[in-house]
Amino acid sequence: MTISPIQWLKLSTWELELENTAFATDNRWSNHDMDPTPLHLRTWSSWSYVSYWFSDASNIAVASSMLAIGLSWRQALPAIVVAYCITAVPILLTGTIGTRLRVPFSVLSRSSFGFWFSYFPVITRGIIAMSWFGIQTYNGSECIYQMLKAIWPSIAHVPNHIPASSNTTSNRMMCYVLYWLLQFPFMLLSPQKIRYLFMVKGVIVPFAWLAMVIWAFIKVPPSVGLFAQHATVQGSDLSWAWLTALNSALSLYCGYAVNIADFTRYATHERAQYSQAIIIPVAFTLCSFAGLAVTSAGIVLYGSALWDPLQLIDQWDNRAAAFFASFAFLLTTIGTNISANALVAANDLTVCLPKYINIRRGQVICALIGGWAFCPWEVLAKASGFLSFLSGYTIFIGPFVGIMISDYWLIHRGRIDVPAMYQAYGRYRYTFGNWRALATLVICIAPAMPGLVHSINPSINVGGIHNLFSIGWIFGFWSAFVVYSVLSMLFPARGTYVEKAVLPDDVIPPSASCDSTDEDVEKLDKGNVTPETVSGLHGFHK
Repeated sequence: MTISPIQWLKLSTWELELENTAFATDNRWSNHDMDPTPLHLRTWSSWSYVSYWFSDASNIAVASSMLAIGLSWRQALPAIVVAYCITAVPILLTGTIGTRLRVPFSVLSRSSFGFWFSYFPVITRGIIAMSWFGIQTYNGSECIYQMLKAIWPSIAHVPNHIPASSNTTSNRMMCYVLYWLLQFPFMLLSPQKIRYLFMVKGVIVPFAWLAMVIWAFIKVPPSVGLFAQHATVQGSDLSWAWLTALNSALSLYCGYAVNIADFTRYATHERAQYSQAIIIPVAFTLCSFAGLAVTSAGIVLYGSALWDPLQLIDQWDNRAAAFFASFAFLLTTIGTNISANALVAANDLTVCLPKYINIRRGQVICALIGGWAFCPWEVLAKASGFLSFLSGYTIFIGPFVGIMISDYWLIHRGRIDVPAMYQAYGRYRYTFGNWRALATLVICIAPAMPGLVHSINPSINVGGIHNLFSIGWIFGFWSAFVVYSVLSMLFPARGTYVEKAVLPDDVIPPSASCDSTDEDVEKLDKGNVTPETVSGLHGFHK
């Protein structure tokens, strides 16, 4: 049946097919992608998480950039090891929550922030994810350029027909369009199928890094390059540079402690994601060492710290090596952009408008808004303050993670009522939100705000307090964990406590799915919980 152009403009045309959601009263509050993951969609094994992290670890320009701020490999590598050992802990804790409750972060946050206040971290995370999607897409287009230049070197001399005021060039825009088109089909894959991209990426990209390390050690022996490098900063500047490097590494991937439930909800079983505890520090340390070795060689060969591997590749004369290395990093950027940005934004858009948006539609919206409406080439050229804000967003992420971990593991001790998280007026409504979480955010974010302001506009002198921003994630996480725990113990929200966790598999038979029939729904009355528990309609609690 054909649809007229006028009908395309009607909201009713875009309504998702009505499904029997697991717990929500209607499709205003949930849809198939938001519901707890049914058994047949739990397909991520231990090796899925190993390949996921090994592929992401290959995107380690942050390690190379540590040399650019004055550290030597002797200071940078310990910062990497410490950072990713720390990173594994919150990721494993929040990842375990995902495997037990089987819900995405956008739903999980309701138990700690409250049904309505949870939209604050969800919406802000979604906006940031779409912004980074556009920036990473534009940066990733450099891979296309290097691949085309390796085949047709004359492309470097193609005349520019775009006005200078546009802050891009004909070459760069052509590569951007090609990259966006190449990336788009992967965004239509389900989370169950996208794991195969991570598996391929996890095999190809480490070999590319290994080849680059071999090249670096042949061109510049370690005694001349890597081992001969020394720190260019000293004293307190060296200490703060090391802490800045540590925080940079933490902030880059500790943000995944917020997102990881979006993926661990698909684990075959809880133990499947335990592999993250080992693979994260091991993979990131190995790949970071590769980045440090290659960057050190670049300092000797080209006279500057080319911490972006694509800038290094641009110097190569071997066109075949340049093509295959660029192709490997093309896979890296696509996989990372989808896992860290597109899927994140899609989950957040889905929870905001579940009647009209599912994960696939959410990724399409992210591709359009983040890729085109956001105009990343303009932002990279003009909005240095906004870029500083995006980089400084970790002062929000740390408290988000601290609140979630405290609420689940310490305050409620894992006893969460999953059905109630889908009810606008259920036990997690609080009073328009959990005031304890709000107070915690205010108390823990405020001290780091002067540093964020200074990073956006360095001409504003805020004194020595700006150094707190250098350890923003560490400070935000631990202060939020402590403050939220104390507030929740002094002023407990007793209505949110249950004697035993009410999990999806306790309520819905394992063989049931989100599109169960009415006859399946009637079976819920025969379960281990009462209809009142399933509905979650317990009133709200201050």
